[in-house]
Amino acid sequence: MSQVEQRLADMGITIGDAPAAAAKYLPFVISGNLIFVSGQLPMQDGAIKCQGKLGADVSLEAGEEAAKICAINIISQLKAAVGDLDRITRIVKLGGFVNSTADFSQQPAVINGASNLMFDAFGETVGAHARAAVSAPALPFDVAVEIDAVAEFK
Repeated sequence: MSQVEQRLADMGITIGDAPAAAAKYLPFVISGNLIFVSGQLPMQDGAIKCQGKLGADVSLEAGEEAAKICAINIISQLKAAVGDLDRITRIVKLGGFVNSTADFSQQPAVINGASNLMFDAFGETVGAHARAAVSAPALPFDVAVEIDAVAEFK
């Protein structure tokens, strides 16, 4: 078990199989030493875990948890890409999209659910990343959050 997976296990998180693509695209692409992970949804065990809009019918706490689930799915895609998560040398960037009302302005707090997990799983040096946290008027399957990522590996 990698050190990253051990840290996750200590948090009660198990990395399962990477979710399959929902359409005609790849779940990740490797170019050089970078892995580009397609947008991940808050899916667990094949089911969507959080649908709706922040600022209307989804709480900030539920949005943060949805972002954390997206991050778990990103990590599972990284594992599928390189096998051993200890090969990840940097989480370069997270792109967070929050299905939210026009007056909701806490997108960064929602995406903190993913950022915090990356820091906790990979440590401060590898887990530190650039980030975007933006509002979206709608997301696929009415999910509350979608997050994509770029990571570097050796």
